[in-house]
Amino acid sequence: MSKINGNGVTKHVPKRVPTPGKATVLALGKAFPNQVIPQDCLVEGYIRDMKCEDLAIKEKLERLCKTTTVKTRYTVMSKEILEKYPELATEGSPTIKQRLEIANPAVVEMATKASQECIKQWGRPAEDITHVVYVTSSEIRLPGGDLYLATQLGLSPNVGRVMLYFLGCYGGATGLRVAKDIAENNPGSRVLLTTSETTIIGFRPPNKSRPYDLVGAALFGDGAAAVIIGTDPLAEKESPFMELNYATQQFLPGTQNVIDGRLSEEGIYFKLGRELPQKIEENIEEFCKKIMAKAGLKEFNDLFWAVHPGGPAILNRLESTLKLKNDKLECSRRALMDYGNVSSNTIFYVMEYLREEMEKTGGGEEWGLGLAFGPGITFEGILMRSL
Repeated sequence: MSKINGNGVTKHVPKRVPTPGKATVLALGKAFPNQVIPQDCLVEGYIRDMKCEDLAIKEKLERLCKTTTVKTRYTVMSKEILEKYPELATEGSPTIKQRLEIANPAVVEMATKASQECIKQWGRPAEDITHVVYVTSSEIRLPGGDLYLATQLGLSPNVGRVMLYFLGCYGGATGLRVAKDIAENNPGSRVLLTTSETTIIGFRPPNKSRPYDLVGAALFGDGAAAVIIGTDPLAEKESPFMELNYATQQFLPGTQNVIDGRLSEEGIYFKLGRELPQKIEENIEEFCKKIMAKAGLKEFNDLFWAVHPGGPAILNRLESTLKLKNDKLECSRRALMDYGNVSSNTIFYVMEYLREEMEKTGGGEEWGLGLAFGPGITFEGILMRSL
Protein backbone atom coordinates (compact mmCIF):
# COMPACT_ATOMS: atom_id res chain seq x y z
CA MET A 1 0.00 0.00 0.00
CA SER A 2 1.21 3.56 -0.67
CA LYS A 3 0.21 7.19 -0.13
CA ILE A 4 1.30 10.63 -1.38
CA ASN A 5 3.31 12.72 1.07
CA GLY A 6 3.54 16.52 1.30
CA ASN A 7 6.32 16.61 -1.29
CA GLY A 8 4.13 14.88 -3.87
CA VAL A 9 6.15 11.68 -3.49
CA THR A 10 4.48 8.28 -3.27
CA LYS A 11 5.39 6.72 0.08
CA HIS A 12 5.11 3.13 1.19
CA VAL A 13 2.69 2.33 4.03
CA PRO A 14 4.12 -0.56 6.08
CA LYS A 15 1.95 -3.68 6.39
CA ARG A 16 4.14 -5.21 9.10
CA VAL A 17 5.58 -3.75 12.27
CA PRO A 18 9.39 -3.28 12.22
CA THR A 19 11.36 -5.16 14.86
CA PRO A 20 12.44 -2.63 17.53
CA GLY A 21 16.11 -1.75 17.22
CA LYS A 22 16.54 -3.41 13.80
CA ALA A 23 17.73 -1.34 10.82
CA THR A 24 15.16 -0.55 8.15
CA VAL A 25 15.36 0.92 4.65
CA LEU A 26 13.43 4.20 4.78
CA ALA A 27 13.89 5.45 1.18
CA LEU A 28 15.66 4.54 -2.06
CA GLY A 29 16.84 6.71 -4.95
CA LYS A 30 18.86 6.20 -8.12
CA ALA A 31 20.55 8.29 -10.81
CA PHE A 32 22.25 7.75 -14.16
CA PRO A 33 24.38 9.68 -16.64
CA ASN A 34 22.59 11.19 -19.63
CA GLN A 35 24.01 8.82 -22.24
CA VAL A 36 21.88 5.71 -22.72
CA ILE A 37 23.06 2.89 -24.99
CA PRO A 38 20.63 0.33 -26.42
CA GLN A 39 22.46 -2.98 -26.59
CA ASP A 40 21.48 -3.34 -30.25
CA CYS A 41 23.54 -0.24 -31.07
CA LEU A 42 26.57 -0.98 -28.92
CA VAL A 43 28.68 -3.08 -31.27
CA GLU A 44 28.72 -0.69 -34.23
CA GLY A 45 29.43 2.30 -31.99
CA TYR A 46 32.15 0.56 -30.00
CA ILE A 47 33.95 -0.77 -33.07
CA ARG A 48 33.73 2.64 -34.76
CA ASP A 49 34.93 4.62 -31.74
CA MET A 50 37.78 2.16 -31.10
CA LYS A 51 38.75 2.22 -34.79
CA CYS A 52 38.82 -1.58 -34.65
CA GLU A 53 39.06 -3.41 -37.96
CA ASP A 54 39.30 -6.93 -36.58
CA LEU A 55 36.21 -8.83 -37.73
CA ALA A 56 36.75 -11.60 -35.16
CA ILE A 57 36.57 -9.10 -32.29
CA LYS A 58 33.39 -7.61 -33.70
CA GLU A 59 31.75 -11.01 -34.05
CA LYS A 60 32.73 -12.00 -30.50
CA LEU A 61 31.31 -8.77 -29.10
CA GLU A 62 28.07 -9.38 -30.99
CA ARG A 63 27.77 -12.84 -29.41
CA LEU A 64 28.51 -11.47 -25.94
CA CYS A 65 25.93 -8.72 -26.28
CA LYS A 66 23.28 -11.36 -26.92
CA THR A 67 24.28 -13.72 -24.12
CA THR A 68 24.44 -11.01 -21.42
CA THR A 69 20.63 -10.46 -21.75
CA VAL A 70 21.26 -6.71 -21.29
CA LYS A 71 18.96 -4.43 -23.31
CA THR A 72 20.00 -0.93 -22.21
CA ARG A 73 22.78 0.68 -20.21
CA TYR A 74 23.81 4.16 -19.16
CA THR A 75 27.35 5.45 -19.52
CA VAL A 76 29.45 8.51 -18.73
CA MET A 77 31.60 7.77 -21.77
CA SER A 78 30.52 9.74 -24.83
CA LYS A 79 31.68 10.76 -28.28
CA GLU A 80 32.60 14.17 -26.86
CA ILE A 81 34.85 12.64 -24.20
CA LEU A 82 36.65 10.48 -26.76
CA GLU A 83 37.18 13.52 -28.98
CA LYS A 84 38.68 15.41 -26.03
CA TYR A 85 40.72 12.43 -24.82
CA PRO A 86 41.51 10.30 -27.92
CA GLU A 87 44.30 8.59 -25.99
CA LEU A 88 41.65 6.63 -24.07
CA ALA A 89 41.13 4.57 -27.21
CA THR A 90 44.86 4.11 -27.84
CA GLU A 91 46.48 0.89 -26.67
CA GLY A 92 49.27 1.38 -24.11
CA SER A 93 48.62 5.07 -23.40
CA PRO A 94 49.21 6.17 -19.77
CA THR A 95 45.78 7.66 -19.13
CA ILE A 96 45.03 7.27 -15.42
CA LYS A 97 45.21 11.06 -14.94
CA GLN A 98 42.70 11.68 -17.72
CA ARG A 99 40.37 8.96 -16.49
CA LEU A 100 40.26 10.40 -12.98
CA GLU A 101 39.64 13.90 -14.36
CA ILE A 102 36.45 12.46 -15.85
CA ALA A 103 35.48 9.88 -13.23
CA ASN A 104 35.95 11.79 -9.97
CA PRO A 105 33.39 14.56 -10.66
CA ALA A 106 31.05 12.22 -12.57
CA VAL A 107 30.83 9.78 -9.67
CA VAL A 108 29.99 12.51 -7.16
CA GLU A 109 27.47 14.11 -9.51
CA MET A 110 25.57 10.83 -9.88
CA ALA A 111 25.83 10.13 -6.14
CA THR A 112 24.43 13.58 -5.37
CA LYS A 113 21.46 13.15 -7.71
CA ALA A 114 20.63 9.71 -6.31
CA SER A 115 20.91 11.03 -2.74
CA GLN A 116 18.70 14.03 -3.47
CA GLU A 117 16.02 11.75 -4.91
CA CYS A 118 16.32 9.50 -1.85
CA ILE A 119 16.08 12.40 0.62
CA LYS A 120 13.03 13.79 -1.19
CA GLN A 121 11.34 10.39 -0.93
CA TRP A 122 12.33 10.13 2.75
CA GLY A 123 10.53 13.39 3.49
CA ARG A 124 12.81 14.72 6.22
CA PRO A 125 15.46 17.47 5.91
CA ALA A 126 18.99 16.53 4.83
CA GLU A 127 20.28 18.02 8.08
CA ASP A 128 18.76 15.05 9.92
CA ILE A 129 21.26 12.67 8.31
CA THR A 130 23.83 11.72 10.94
CA HIS A 131 26.13 9.38 8.98
CA VAL A 132 27.25 8.81 5.38
CA VAL A 133 28.52 5.52 3.93
CA TYR A 134 29.99 6.14 0.48
CA VAL A 135 30.82 3.20 -1.81
CA THR A 136 32.68 3.31 -5.13
CA SER A 137 35.30 1.47 -7.16
CA SER A 138 35.52 4.30 -9.69
CA GLU A 139 37.16 7.21 -7.87
CA ILE A 140 40.61 7.87 -6.43
CA ARG A 141 41.43 11.08 -4.54
CA LEU A 142 41.92 12.66 -1.14
CA PRO A 143 39.65 13.84 0.33
CA GLY A 144 37.22 11.31 -1.08
CA GLY A 145 33.83 11.73 -2.69
CA ASP A 146 32.15 11.28 0.69
CA LEU A 147 33.27 14.79 1.67
CA TYR A 148 32.20 16.33 -1.64
CA LEU A 149 28.83 14.57 -1.40
CA ALA A 150 28.24 15.79 2.17
CA THR A 151 29.11 19.34 1.11
CA GLN A 152 26.85 19.35 -1.96
CA LEU A 153 23.93 17.96 0.06
CA GLY A 154 24.39 20.57 2.79
CA LEU A 155 24.95 17.99 5.52
CA SER A 156 26.24 18.94 8.95
CA PRO A 157 30.05 19.26 9.27
CA ASN A 158 29.65 16.81 12.16
CA VAL A 159 28.21 14.05 9.97
CA GLY A 160 30.07 10.76 10.46
CA ARG A 161 31.57 9.56 7.15
CA VAL A 162 32.72 6.09 6.09
CA MET A 163 34.40 5.49 2.72
CA LEU A 164 34.38 2.01 1.14
CA TYR A 165 36.73 1.81 -1.84
CA PHE A 166 37.27 -0.90 -4.49
CA LEU A 167 34.99 -3.66 -3.26
CA GLY A 168 33.54 -4.28 -6.71
CA CYS A 169 30.18 -5.95 -7.17
CA TYR A 170 29.53 -6.77 -3.52
CA GLY A 171 30.12 -3.17 -2.39
CA GLY A 172 26.44 -2.27 -2.17
CA ALA A 173 25.67 -5.21 0.12
CA THR A 174 28.72 -4.40 2.26
CA GLY A 175 27.45 -0.84 2.48
CA LEU A 176 24.10 -2.14 3.75
CA ARG A 177 25.85 -4.25 6.39
CA VAL A 178 27.98 -1.31 7.57
CA ALA A 179 25.03 1.10 7.55
CA LYS A 180 22.98 -1.44 9.52
CA ASP A 181 25.70 -1.70 12.17
CA ILE A 182 25.96 2.10 12.47
CA ALA A 183 22.19 2.57 12.71
CA GLU A 184 21.68 -0.18 15.28
CA ASN A 185 24.56 0.98 17.48
CA ASN A 186 23.62 4.67 17.36
CA PRO A 187 19.92 4.94 18.33
CA GLY A 188 18.13 7.72 16.50
CA SER A 189 20.78 7.95 13.75
CA ARG A 190 19.89 8.15 10.07
CA VAL A 191 22.50 6.77 7.68
CA LEU A 192 22.74 7.82 4.03
CA LEU A 193 24.31 4.99 2.03
CA THR A 194 25.35 6.02 -1.47
CA THR A 195 26.96 3.94 -4.21
CA SER A 196 28.23 5.36 -7.51
CA GLU A 197 30.17 3.76 -10.37
CA THR A 198 31.47 4.52 -13.86
CA THR A 199 33.26 2.25 -16.31
CA ILE A 200 35.49 5.15 -17.46
CA ILE A 201 38.19 3.97 -15.05
CA GLY A 202 38.45 0.59 -16.83
CA PHE A 203 37.54 1.57 -20.42
CA ARG A 204 40.06 0.07 -22.86
CA PRO A 205 40.43 -0.59 -26.57
CA PRO A 206 39.82 -4.22 -27.63
CA ASN A 207 42.76 -6.60 -27.58
CA LYS A 208 42.74 -10.35 -28.30
CA SER A 209 45.08 -10.93 -25.37
CA ARG A 210 42.45 -9.48 -23.02
CA PRO A 211 39.17 -11.22 -23.88
CA TYR A 212 37.51 -10.13 -20.65
CA ASP A 213 37.60 -6.49 -21.82
CA LEU A 214 34.91 -7.44 -24.34
CA VAL A 215 32.81 -9.01 -21.59
CA GLY A 216 33.02 -5.71 -19.73
CA ALA A 217 32.05 -3.78 -22.85
CA ALA A 218 28.98 -5.99 -23.27
CA LEU A 219 27.91 -6.19 -19.61
CA PHE A 220 28.82 -3.22 -17.40
CA GLY A 221 27.09 0.13 -17.05
CA ASP A 222 27.25 3.36 -15.03
CA GLY A 223 24.95 4.80 -12.39
CA ALA A 224 24.36 5.54 -8.72
CA ALA A 225 21.98 4.57 -5.93
CA ALA A 226 21.18 5.79 -2.43
CA VAL A 227 19.23 4.50 0.56
CA ILE A 228 18.53 5.89 4.01
CA ILE A 229 18.86 3.42 6.87
CA GLY A 230 17.56 3.82 10.42
CA THR A 231 15.98 1.97 13.33
CA ASP A 232 12.61 2.59 14.99
CA PRO A 233 10.98 4.62 12.17
CA LEU A 234 9.00 7.68 13.19
CA ALA A 235 5.26 7.16 12.76
CA GLU A 236 3.66 9.47 10.17
CA LYS A 237 7.10 10.79 9.16
CA GLU A 238 8.98 7.76 7.79
CA SER A 239 7.88 4.86 5.60
CA PRO A 240 10.14 1.78 5.95
CA PHE A 241 9.69 -0.89 3.31
CA MET A 242 12.46 -3.35 4.21
CA GLU A 243 14.03 -4.54 7.45
CA LEU A 244 17.69 -5.60 7.50
CA ASN A 245 17.36 -8.35 10.08
CA TYR A 246 20.80 -9.98 9.89
CA ALA A 247 23.91 -9.49 7.72
CA THR A 248 27.10 -11.47 7.24
CA GLN A 249 30.15 -11.77 5.00
CA GLN A 250 32.28 -14.76 4.00
CA PHE A 251 35.26 -15.27 1.71
CA LEU A 252 36.23 -18.52 -0.01
CA PRO A 253 39.84 -19.43 0.88
CA GLY A 254 42.17 -19.88 -2.10
CA THR A 255 39.97 -17.98 -4.59
CA GLN A 256 41.59 -14.56 -4.40
CA ASN A 257 42.79 -14.77 -8.02
CA VAL A 258 39.42 -15.67 -9.56
CA ILE A 259 38.50 -11.98 -9.79
CA ASP A 260 41.72 -10.03 -10.23
CA GLY A 261 41.75 -6.23 -10.44
CA ARG A 262 44.89 -4.11 -10.85
CA LEU A 263 45.43 -0.36 -11.10
CA SER A 264 47.92 0.71 -13.76
CA GLU A 265 48.89 3.79 -15.75
CA GLU A 266 46.21 2.73 -18.25
CA GLY A 267 43.41 2.51 -15.68
CA ILE A 268 41.93 -0.47 -13.86
CA TYR A 269 42.43 -3.88 -15.39
CA PHE A 270 40.04 -6.68 -14.44
CA LYS A 271 40.44 -10.37 -15.14
CA LEU A 272 37.52 -12.69 -14.41
CA GLY A 273 38.12 -16.43 -14.03
CA ARG A 274 35.77 -18.81 -15.85
CA GLU A 275 35.35 -20.78 -12.63
CA LEU A 276 33.48 -17.95 -10.85
CA PRO A 277 29.92 -19.27 -11.48
CA GLN A 278 31.00 -22.76 -10.43
CA LYS A 279 32.63 -21.54 -7.21
CA ILE A 280 29.46 -19.66 -6.32
CA GLU A 281 27.36 -22.72 -7.16
CA GLU A 282 29.48 -24.98 -4.93
CA ASN A 283 29.17 -22.75 -1.87
CA ILE A 284 25.92 -20.81 -2.10
CA GLU A 285 23.50 -23.35 -0.61
CA GLU A 286 25.36 -23.69 2.69
CA PHE A 287 25.82 -19.91 2.88
CA CYS A 288 22.10 -19.26 2.38
CA LYS A 289 21.04 -21.92 4.89
CA LYS A 290 23.28 -20.37 7.54
CA ILE A 291 21.55 -17.02 7.11
CA MET A 292 18.04 -18.49 6.93
CA ALA A 293 18.60 -20.37 10.19
CA LYS A 294 18.65 -17.02 12.02
CA ALA A 295 14.88 -16.81 11.45
CA GLY A 296 14.12 -20.55 11.45
CA LEU A 297 13.57 -20.55 7.67
CA LYS A 298 14.10 -23.73 5.62
CA GLU A 299 12.45 -23.46 2.19
CA PHE A 300 14.21 -21.36 -0.48
CA ASN A 301 10.99 -20.84 -2.41
CA ASP A 302 9.26 -19.35 0.63
CA LEU A 303 11.55 -16.30 0.34
CA PHE A 304 11.87 -13.30 -1.94
CA TRP A 305 15.33 -12.83 -3.50
CA ALA A 306 17.41 -9.68 -4.05
CA VAL A 307 20.47 -11.06 -5.84
CA HIS A 308 23.13 -8.88 -7.43
CA PRO A 309 23.01 -9.92 -11.12
CA GLY A 310 26.70 -10.25 -11.90
CA GLY A 311 25.71 -11.95 -15.15
CA PRO A 312 23.14 -14.44 -16.45
CA ALA A 313 25.40 -17.44 -15.78
CA ILE A 314 25.52 -16.67 -12.05
CA LEU A 315 21.76 -16.22 -11.84
CA ASN A 316 21.15 -19.43 -13.79
CA ARG A 317 23.50 -21.45 -11.56
CA LEU A 318 21.93 -20.05 -8.41
CA GLU A 319 18.41 -20.75 -9.65
CA SER A 320 19.34 -24.31 -10.59
CA THR A 321 21.31 -25.13 -7.44
CA LEU A 322 18.64 -23.85 -5.05
CA LYS A 323 15.80 -25.18 -7.24
CA LEU A 324 14.15 -21.77 -7.27
CA LYS A 325 10.91 -21.13 -9.10
CA ASN A 326 11.27 -19.21 -12.35
CA ASP A 327 9.92 -15.97 -10.93
CA LYS A 328 12.17 -15.81 -7.86
CA LEU A 329 15.04 -14.04 -9.63
CA GLU A 330 12.83 -11.98 -11.93
CA CYS A 331 13.75 -8.66 -10.30
CA SER A 332 17.46 -9.45 -10.65
CA ARG A 333 17.00 -10.36 -14.31
CA ARG A 334 15.04 -7.16 -14.93
CA ALA A 335 17.74 -5.02 -13.34
CA LEU A 336 20.40 -6.71 -15.48
CA MET A 337 18.31 -6.21 -18.60
CA ASP A 338 17.52 -2.54 -17.92
CA TYR A 339 20.86 -1.32 -16.54
CA GLY A 340 23.52 -3.99 -17.04
CA ASN A 341 25.87 -4.89 -14.22
CA VAL A 342 26.41 -1.54 -12.48
CA SER A 343 28.72 -3.03 -9.84
CA SER A 344 27.89 -1.93 -6.27
CA ASN A 345 24.68 -0.13 -7.35
CA THR A 346 22.83 -3.03 -8.90
CA ILE A 347 21.44 -4.66 -5.77
CA PHE A 348 19.52 -1.44 -5.07
CA TYR A 349 17.92 -1.51 -8.51
CA VAL A 350 16.83 -5.06 -7.70
CA MET A 351 15.42 -3.89 -4.36
CA GLU A 352 13.47 -1.13 -6.09
CA TYR A 353 11.86 -3.64 -8.45
CA LEU A 354 11.03 -5.84 -5.45
CA ARG A 355 9.36 -2.89 -3.74
CA GLU A 356 7.30 -2.22 -6.87
CA GLU A 357 6.21 -5.85 -7.08
CA MET A 358 5.22 -5.90 -3.41
CA GLU A 359 3.17 -2.73 -3.91
CA LYS A 360 1.38 -4.26 -6.90
CA THR A 361 0.54 -7.53 -5.16
CA GLY A 362 -0.26 -5.92 -1.83
CA GLY A 363 2.12 -8.17 0.06
CA GLY A 364 4.21 -11.13 -0.91
CA GLU A 365 6.71 -13.11 1.12
CA GLU A 366 7.68 -11.70 4.50
CA TRP A 367 11.28 -12.95 4.49
CA GLY A 368 13.95 -12.74 1.82
CA LEU A 369 17.66 -12.92 1.09
CA GLY A 370 19.90 -10.23 -0.35
CA LEU A 371 23.06 -11.62 -1.95
CA ALA A 372 26.10 -10.19 -3.70
CA PHE A 373 29.40 -11.70 -4.84
CA GLY A 374 32.75 -10.16 -5.71
CA PRO A 375 36.54 -10.25 -5.40
CA GLY A 376 37.82 -12.62 -2.76
CA ILE A 377 35.70 -14.57 -3.75
CA THR A 378 33.54 -12.73 -1.22
CA PHE A 379 29.90 -13.48 -0.38
CA GLU A 380 27.67 -10.87 1.26
CA GLY A 381 24.33 -12.03 2.62
CA ILE A 382 21.47 -10.11 4.22
CA LEU A 383 18.36 -11.56 5.81
CA MET A 384 15.62 -9.15 4.80
CA ARG A 385 12.03 -8.72 5.95
CA SER A 386 9.45 -6.88 3.89
CA LEU A 387 7.36 -4.33 5.76
